[in-house]
Amino acid sequence: MALKALDIFKLLPKTNCKKCGTPTCLAFAMKLAQKQAKLDDCPDVSAEAKALLAGAAAPPIRLVTVGTGDRKLEIGNETVMFRHDESFYHQAGIGVIVPDTLTGQELTERLAQVKALAFVRVGTRIGAGLVAVENASGRADTFVTAVQAARKVGLPLVLMAADAAVVKAALAAGCAAERPLIYAASEGNWEGMAQLAKEHNCPLAVTGADLDAVAALARKVRQAGAEELILDLGVGSLARNLEALTAARRLALKRKADGVGYPSMVCCRDADPAQNLIACCSYAAKYAGIVLTPLRAPEQILPMLTIGQNIYADPRKPIQVEAKVYSVGAVTPQSPLLVTTNFSLTYYTVESEVEASRVPAYIGVLDTEGTSVLTAFASDKLTAEKVVTLLRSEAVTKAVSHQKVIIPGYIAAMSGELLEASGWEIMVGPREASGIPKYLKTVWQGA
Repeated sequence: MALKALDIFKLLPKTNCKKCGTPTCLAFAMKLAQKQAKLDDCPDVSAEAKALLAGAAAPPIRLVTVGTGDRKLEIGNETVMFRHDESFYHQAGIGVIVPDTLTGQELTERLAQVKALAFVRVGTRIGAGLVAVENASGRADTFVTAVQAARKVGLPLVLMAADAAVVKAALAAGCAAERPLIYAASEGNWEGMAQLAKEHNCPLAVTGADLDAVAALARKVRQAGAEELILDLGVGSLARNLEALTAARRLALKRKADGVGYPSMVCCRDADPAQNLIACCSYAAKYAGIVLTPLRAPEQILPMLTIGQNIYADPRKPIQVEAKVYSVGAVTPQSPLLVTTNFSLTYYTVESEVEASRVPAYIGVLDTEGTSVLTAFASDKLTAEKVVTLLRSEAVTKAVSHQKVIIPGYIAAMSGELLEASGWEIMVGPREASGIPKYLKTVWQGA
């Protein structure tokens, strides 16, 4: 039975030394109980306490790392079934499958496509997380050549081959130090694959006919010495795969079942691009740590990344931008000044529409604790007092020579109070950001 925070606290040094990164030993005990910290973070815990706390410190779903350096992918170590219970922590890595039957210029162009799958959304860089080289040729030399080319992309690798000898050749050619994911151990090859994973300290995917088979094989592979495992639960249809992913998560978190305490993955091979995309988005949402697909067009990969980014944002802490005055385009003292909130999605939507208008402008961002315009207005986080403080700030007075401000249409009711408190001309902008370009080109420039 899992220990509670107070039980863990009794076994800690109780010095409140802060060496673990938390302010008190009790706070650290609470993090341990919630699987949000490692016991090793406490340098002063006794050996006896370590033995007693081993179960409490071990995450129900092991953290597995694919790759090294800045671009490494960490998956697993999740603690809840539902995002609203706490948060999800490790977003699914989207990997593009590249067959080794591509050669020469065709292979170079395909890998360049994968490398280019990088986007900036609400101020955050997102992109493909892995490149998976598949041994479609059945030849070791062809596979090694494709893997060497894929290494130049700079993403963590997945070595997809059924023959352990083929994987061994790729590892021997120099990629072992990059900790690629070996895909995959099955009933027919698990001993050889487990040996390679153990020898080269690489993560290993385990596959089987169903969840029971995968869990049973994971136990055998672990006993053979391979520690970092990923369960391949792409065992059938979309519905069946989602059932397996959900069951594995529940068994790991609720029952601490043996053989399922590892992150999961799915290799999606639906021939219909639309169906493939739908399935990949579903897996990224619930509960795959890695999703592999042959899809590679930006318009196909971006929806998967967007789903992951939305779900893995901490619901307790909205994504925010810094509250300050931003400039868009070649601004002058006569450029318009718009006001909005510091909720990232709101700000970047407004910014993109201002940019699309080709009218250089300032955007004054207010600290509303990461809430949208209407939410902030309704909860008194967007007030006339805050707007007036912004208008009187040095950042604004040095930037513009006029006294006109454009407020969102949804807070038009504030305009009278603002006019009286600030003395500025209050211009009520459009309710939706999509109306900003027309507004700036007509209303502002005609004012």
